[in-house]
Amino acid sequence: MADDLLPGGPDGDILLLLGDRSTIERHRQPSYRIEQAEDAAALAAYHHLRREVFVHEQGLFHTHDTDDHDADPRTLVLVARDRTGTVIGGVRLGPADDGPDIGWWYGGRLAVAPAARGAGGVGAALVRAACARAEAEGVLRFEATVQARNEVLFRRLGWTAVRQTTVAGAPHTLMRHPIGRIDAQATAAKAALGPLLAGLAPGGHGFVGDDGAPVPGTDIVAACDAIVPSMVERDPEWAGWCSVLVNINDLAAMGAAPVGLLDALGARDASHAARVLAGLRAAAQAYGVPVLGGHTQLGVPAALSVTALGRTAHPVPGGGGRPGQAVRLTADLGGGWRPGYRGRQWDSTTRRRADELRAMTGAVAAARPAAAKDVSMAGIAGTLGMLAEASGCGAVLDVAAVPRPVQDASMGDWLTCFPGFAMLTAGAAALDAGPAVGARCGELTGGQGVGLRWPDGEITQAVTGPVTGMGTA
Repeated sequence: MADDLLPGGPDGDILLLLGDRSTIERHRQPSYRIEQAEDAAALAAYHHLRREVFVHEQGLFHTHDTDDHDADPRTLVLVARDRTGTVIGGVRLGPADDGPDIGWWYGGRLAVAPAARGAGGVGAALVRAACARAEAEGVLRFEATVQARNEVLFRRLGWTAVRQTTVAGAPHTLMRHPIGRIDAQATAAKAALGPLLAGLAPGGHGFVGDDGAPVPGTDIVAACDAIVPSMVERDPEWAGWCSVLVNINDLAAMGAAPVGLLDALGARDASHAARVLAGLRAAAQAYGVPVLGGHTQLGVPAALSVTALGRTAHPVPGGGGRPGQAVRLTADLGGGWRPGYRGRQWDSTTRRRADELRAMTGAVAAARPAAAKDVSMAGIAGTLGMLAEASGCGAVLDVAAVPRPVQDASMGDWLTCFPGFAMLTAGAAALDAGPAVGARCGELTGGQGVGLRWPDGEITQAVTGPVTGMGTA
């Protein structure tokens, strides 16, 4: 994190020629390191430095600069130590208020010892470290009130100015660190679809962009999903289970009752194929759906795809929403992170009884909302962007109203993960979905993309434009 002089530059070359190995080793050591303050001594050193800077040097406070954030056990402190271990800088970060952590954090009290300022870049390194830590904690809105003279530094680090404000009688600027996690997730998962599928219009008029496709002239809806090959290879039973889960959810989003499955499996040997099929068979039994047939090939790289067939006389489109309609999320919050997929895949369905699974997957058919989409690999916010795109509009998501597991799931992880069962609907009352929990948490709007609305009324852009590029349904 430091801008250190390293061997290989002009000075390093000279030292090598002179054979001064001890000096070379000193140059190889960073001039400072950044770490979390874990003990009382480190915190005391940081608070002492803050007092020297903000009370004695700058006169912003009279006797001390401590506040409620210092007493919040969720507040983290990062410190910079020089080669002797002395604390030469520090910064704190944590939730913006004392309510539930919804992914809105503040950074503050950035202080650097006078002797450490300048070319070493300690302050900039602390800011970068705070940003990285905030994102690692699942934060989706990260802000700081910055003294006016430091605004240039933060701009150079990629922050944007929100508005002018005053802190301790001195001019400050409220600045925001751009976090593009949701947009990047949606882009990576879905952005290639529009160009690739141009001219195919999958789903047919009114259902373009849906995960299932009504078969013309029938009451049949067909859906097909493939599982990522690395997942089939690494976690075959879970891959088999998910191959059923994702297809049944696709049918459920269209209000279709499943009638059968077809699978296509590739595996390196019979043992591996048996493990995949064990997971697939367990899920098919749990959901009460027969496996009608398929194809299995051995001696090939891992691959798995499943086609599901369902029936409904009234398929619910993903693009049936209109501006002004309320958005609801109905999600199964039971279970926990699948081992090996923490922060990415939430497993609730393997713990559910068959009647609970049927109650969840039949909820859209019973309610018949104007639009529905099951949450896919684009995550909750990205999938909402897909529903809005297919409906020819935008959307706003009220972050604090999103149903979320009480523990163990940051807002950033929850809005970007693949949940076991989660359904977004527009233009309908609450779904009766058994153990799943539902809430109104936004609305469809004009424009495009998805904004996150926070308790203070601010809206930050999570999805900046169309997700798939497939257009309106």
